[in-house]
Amino acid sequence: MRVLVSACLMGENCKYNGKSNKNDAVIDFLKDKEVVRICPELLAGMPVPRPCAELVDGVVTDENGQNVDAAYRRAVELALAGICPEAFDLVILQSRSPTCGVNQVYDGSFTGSLTPGQGLFARALMERGCKVVDAEEIVSQAKR
Repeated sequence: MRVLVSACLMGENCKYNGKSNKNDAVIDFLKDKEVVRICPELLAGMPVPRPCAELVDGVVTDENGQNVDAAYRRAVELALAGICPEAFDLVILQSRSPTCGVNQVYDGSFTGSLTPGQGLFARALMERGCKVVDAEEIVSQAKR
């Protein structure tokens, strides 16, 4: 099985705040699989750390009120150009991210509130027919 996975879940310090979202349940799930790590923001040359960003009415905006939508959409384009989405049996992405959120994203209020929806990269992969799951789904399976 070939799996595309958010690099932050594997412990790579590429999260907006310079940290990772290392997820031991995801790492354990991937032990016997071919894994390809990806971080669209890093591919686009975004700095680490960088201002927190959320989707505000469908537009990626950072915590300083700057419209950073074009940079994030460029990151998704670069990520898609660097992979063949159809070559993956599964995609596991980081929860709630404006790029990788699968089931929910932060609502744009920068208060930690969530809303149903997908990040830009997750949505693009789904539109291409990829099986995309949230890292939290892997954690839930591991607890059973």
